[in-house]
Amino acid sequence: MNYENQIIFFLSALGAFNGLLLSFYFAYSTKYKKFANYFLSLLLLVLSIRIIKSVFFHFNPKISVTFIQIGLTACVLIGPALYLYIVSTLNEKTPKRWLIHIVPLVLLLIILGIIYPYWTFKELWSKFIVKGIYLQWLTYIVLTGFRLKHILKKVFSKAKKLNEIEFWLLSIFTGVSIIWFSYTIGSYTSYIVGALSFSFVFYLLVLLWLFKRNKNTLFFHEKEKYENKKIDTEEVKLITEKLTIIKDKKLFKNPNLKLSDIAKHLNIPSHQLSQFLNDNLGKSFSLFINELRVEEAKQLLISNDVHTIETIGYDCGFNSKSTFFTTFKKITRTTPAQYKKTKSQKENT
Repeated sequence: MNYENQIIFFLSALGAFNGLLLSFYFAYSTKYKKFANYFLSLLLLVLSIRIIKSVFFHFNPKISVTFIQIGLTACVLIGPALYLYIVSTLNEKTPKRWLIHIVPLVLLLIILGIIYPYWTFKELWSKFIVKGIYLQWLTYIVLTGFRLKHILKKVFSKAKKLNEIEFWLLSIFTGVSIIWFSYTIGSYTSYIVGALSFSFVFYLLVLLWLFKRNKNTLFFHEKEKYENKKIDTEEVKLITEKLTIIKDKKLFKNPNLKLSDIAKHLNIPSHQLSQFLNDNLGKSFSLFINELRVEEAKQLLISNDVHTIETIGYDCGFNSKSTFFTTFKKITRTTPAQYKKTKSQKENT
């Protein structure tokens, strides 16, 4: 191996091995054990395996075909890992049925590997299976792009600035897209381009991550700070209009309602909804929802003589009698029974 090839090997392999190490770090050593971190760990793991396979195959074409098949199988999980990481970070919860994105694909590749092993059916893999893998990867990139469309719109708007977590997610998305593109054009340039692009993207992201950590900000459990990051007037108006959905559909009646549930219904990031409630309404999420529940309870206390006060509390979304009574009195400065009695006396006079 000449000096030039040694440098290329070093640069491409170093990124892949460091990717493996960082993958284990995110899975086991991060300060905050968010499930999204595991998807990020998986993304780095499968990318690193794919890159290591590329590096060694480029410099040693006689490498074990079993290792080649493992590398291609890992490639199947790059798209799903990217999609699941972005979605779980935006929604701040684990996507439902996330295993559907992973298990069927892995089983399919394992079955194909058993029935049509790479070392026996190289032409089949090269012409069809590998192309199918890259098409699947591209499909997940497109799906992820749709999930990030509100962030992508900000990129082309001079009046709107990306916050730190949006910039981080966009960087991950762009990096994986660049790696996909590098592998796609590899057949027209050089097979090692994909591995080199990974090293380039990887170290840029590491530098970005380290820089933000030095500013006491963790991308992987970012506590949003809203100073000097006010939501613009146009978005405030849009969110205000969307909030009527909560009252119209009576979503507040769900006793287990969470901020992320409402954000999903409104199709906005959870942190943006939280910022809107705090900055523009001056309320926490729990106070905002409880006020809607109390307003509903007030209507039922006046119009409904069939159900007990306790039942009305449950119907409005409170999960216990004591919580209903305490919250009602805190907001209205009277108890449900006193409120009902006062309103009944006014109607009879």
